[in-house]
Amino acid sequence: MGDVRMSDDCIFCSIVAGDIPARVVAETDDALAFLDANPMARGHTLVVPKGHHQRVADLSREESRAVFDLVHDLAPAIEDAVNADAHTIGVNDGPDAGQEVPHAHVHIIPRFERDGGGPIHVAAGERPEVDDDELDEIAASIGES
Repeated sequence: MGDVRMSDDCIFCSIVAGDIPARVVAETDDALAFLDANPMARGHTLVVPKGHHQRVADLSREESRAVFDLVHDLAPAIEDAVNADAHTIGVNDGPDAGQEVPHAHVHIIPRFERDGGGPIHVAAGERPEVDDDELDEIAASIGES
């Protein structure tokens, strides 16, 4: 991809540059995967684009593909490595979604029977009451984008 834009004050850019040590589990030309230093479960892995982009929509299609191809390849390997029963894949895309590091990244979190965790559905809190008309309007609006 040529020159990769990095941020001097981004911890993930520092990891990509090799300035901060990390437990790297996989790397491609455009993406890097490493164990989360503050894991939610054994094997919790982060997959980041090598270039600095805050949100998923800021990635080029090629960068997005590189990140999600690595997620695809790693998820079953992580499960096997820690003998997990399943895994949750998630993206906190923006500060209001809980994104703590302003560099796009995907979490692969191994899950275990009776681990006390919940489904990703609980991430948004209370479910809104949405009728069929509003669902139709939202679908149409997304389709127009």
